[in-house]
Amino acid sequence: MDQLTFRFAKEEDCALILSFIRGLAVYEKLEDQVIATEELLKEWIFEKQKAEVIFACENGKEVGYALFFHNFSTFLGRAGIYLEDLFIEPAYRGKGCGKATLKKLAEIAVSRGCGRLEWSCLDWNRSSIDFYLSLGAEPMEEWTVYRVTGDTLRKLGGVD
Repeated sequence: MDQLTFRFAKEEDCALILSFIRGLAVYEKLEDQVIATEELLKEWIFEKQKAEVIFACENGKEVGYALFFHNFSTFLGRAGIYLEDLFIEPAYRGKGCGKATLKKLAEIAVSRGCGRLEWSCLDWNRSSIDFYLSLGAEPMEEWTVYRVTGDTLRKLGGVD
């Protein structure tokens, strides 16, 4: 790996963020689920400031990204960072970019006084699971993620 640096995304990076989102969706075999647009990313990441993005850059070229936001642990009494997406371009995998990106996120979490850094991983993604375990990450064995979206979300919220 050559010189790897990081930079926070700016509003003018929405097209690049969306291209990384699509790359991740292809990798996860979920490309049919991407409905995000540059306009939505601009609104939610930059105008409403609901998430942040850092780019991993090798010799000034963006080769990966991480999208994250703060959550809160009532048990710890402090915020944490939830990593929604971590994606490294295929040509740059196995060179330490993913590990460096997670280290950068851990550095951000510690500098902000956060109590944890966490993320989800698809059950079939053995290579990522092994990678995370090698870093000391621990799977949350007794927890199941639940999700409400679309019409079900609107119905639950009383908005039909």
